Amino acid sequence: MTIKNKFIHLSILLVAIAFLVSCTGNNLATNPVEYIVVTATASDVINTLAPDPCASENLESEVLKIHNHMREFDDAASLAGSIMQGVGKGQMQLSDLSGTIPNMQRIRREAEDQPTPPCLVNLKTYQINHMYSVLNSLNAFLSGDQEGFNQNVTVARQFHDQYALELARLLGQTVVPIAPAAPAETPTQ
Repeated sequence: MTIKNKFIHLSILLVAIAFLVSCTGNNLATNPVEYIVVTATASDVINTLAPDPCASENLESEVLKIHNHMREFDDAASLAGSIMQGVGKGQMQLSDLSGTIPNMQRIRREAEDQPTPPCLVNLKTYQINHMYSVLNSLNAFLSGDQEGFNQNVTVARQFHDQYALELARLLGQTVVPIAPAAPAETPTQ
């Protein structure tokens, strides 16, 4: 019996009880009222109100909720990378980079707060670790710590790769590695 049907039956029962009570008038002492307690279990509510987010028909939309944060973060990280290159060329200021970090932190916090079904815990773990590593690399860059920057960039790439593989697995996609491009030759003078 569904929750809706239980509530309809309960409503009919309550109307019937109210009718009987009103018919008895002041004879409540001789005709005691009986109460029926109807309870719904949590599984009844969950099964009728919320579909399983890990079911195959729901998985893609659940993955997209997590992936939207990653896409937004990657866009912000790309902007930060462009600013860092501009700083290196003397075209931009470090203050331009520090303005992007709060936005990236906001995205990371929203991603952390995103409710996650059990089947997507690994995806979210890789995502959050990637985000922290990118933010750590930016902080190292701002403080002039080249070694810390390089280490965090390497770790961020590893987590991003793990995220991409897990994303593909969840969506049933095949990952085909791209052969690295041949290094460009440095022109001689």
